[in-house]
Amino acid sequence: MLKIYNTLARDKQEFTPIEPNKVRMYVCGMTVYDYCHAGHARVMVVFDMVYRWLKASGYDVTYVRNITDIDDKIIKRAAENGESIHVLTQRFIDAMHEDERALGVLAPNHEPRATQYVPQMLEMIAQLEKNGIAYKAADGDVNYAVRKFDGYGKLSGKSLEDLRAGERVDVVDGKHDPLDFVLWKHAKDSEPAEVKWESPWGQGRPGWHIECSAMSSELLGRHFDIHGGGADLQFPHHENEIAQSEGALLHDDKCRGQFVNYWMHNGFVRVDNEKMSKSLGNFFTIREVLQKFDAEVMRFFILRAHYRSPLNYSDMHIDDAKGALTRLYTALKGLPSPASGRGAGGEGEVDWNEPHAQRFKAAMDDDFNTPEAMAALFDLANEVNKTSSPQLAAQLKALGATLGLLQCDPVEFLQGGATEGLGEAVINAQIAARVAAKQAKNYAEADRIRKELLAAGIVLEDSPAGTTWRRA
Repeated sequence: MLKIYNTLARDKQEFTPIEPNKVRMYVCGMTVYDYCHAGHARVMVVFDMVYRWLKASGYDVTYVRNITDIDDKIIKRAAENGESIHVLTQRFIDAMHEDERALGVLAPNHEPRATQYVPQMLEMIAQLEKNGIAYKAADGDVNYAVRKFDGYGKLSGKSLEDLRAGERVDVVDGKHDPLDFVLWKHAKDSEPAEVKWESPWGQGRPGWHIECSAMSSELLGRHFDIHGGGADLQFPHHENEIAQSEGALLHDDKCRGQFVNYWMHNGFVRVDNEKMSKSLGNFFTIREVLQKFDAEVMRFFILRAHYRSPLNYSDMHIDDAKGALTRLYTALKGLPSPASGRGAGGEGEVDWNEPHAQRFKAAMDDDFNTPEAMAALFDLANEVNKTSSPQLAAQLKALGATLGLLQCDPVEFLQGGATEGLGEAVINAQIAARVAAKQAKNYAEADRIRKELLAAGIVLEDSPAGTTWRRA
């Protein structure tokens, strides 16, 4: 039985879908005004892992991950660049998709853009106004009246008194209460026409929080199973989503007023014990990381930590992940297994009765415990090394596939991943020279060649079948 840590309940709970064997999941995606950074990579990979495991567990999954393509940062960046908002956002959406493909992230079933769902947002705001929870302020904005929703704070555990004293609450003219947040922003003369929509309250554009309430309800229904995102979204974004969605559904008996059953949040990526973020300037884009490291190594680095734990980013930690992934691929080298190139999706079937697979499944069913699941993979790799069993090698590769790992050809992985250094032709020539030196019993020269290659990051491995190489 799958158990998920539910942020709303602050407890690990058995997962029971609303509809038998069907899962509806929504994850907050990216705001596309710049290239994605390593923190975004964690969100992508973590919920891709969740999506894959739900499917591997036999569920029919509908996965929605949105794109925020309108907000203040986007407007500001487009103005600075002297380009339209559409051109800016499309460029970074394309870049995001390239990053996802590199990291082995499967496409969600739906990827709605905020600008495509403004009518649904207007409908929800109107319902909130009808229910007496939204109001038009003197400055033209439409705001949500937080104190009129009894359940506010139930996700974050914050009381209204705590929030009133908190530094994250801004006092803005026009609000009835400093805690209130904007649903609809009135148009400013300085803003371009492409960010102005007609509404019952005048021209304007949606606030950030309303977009996810409207898009999730439109695509998954007003009551669905799982909502995910980064820990930084728990408050205020997800708290406000609950207030909006449940506030609009006050009289919906079918939903019993509940928006989402299970809330999942992945931990921060940290650099020098600070959260990685664009605002702090301590971030590395995915593209920058992948110039130095193989994309599968980055994916492995993210998944070897539990998704709720902080993830400390450093070159040293990724180098360590590379060494660990290399051990798994080394076990597969030279053994037949189901053929599938990187990302081809041609993995074989898992034998779930096999002991390592049972241990792997138990770990994944325990709140997606990837560190324990990977421990089972390493134990299985040790068995492959001892027995050279093609069946166990196939099992290792098939289990890895449920995490989006080990689908590359082992030799391709072990010899690839370097953007600089010695090329294959030079390495093979050096290996041939070493073989000739050994045949001439010039062992000092053979040893010199081995050390020279090792200094260049090339590890030679001798066996009765000959000498092979891999990158260190």
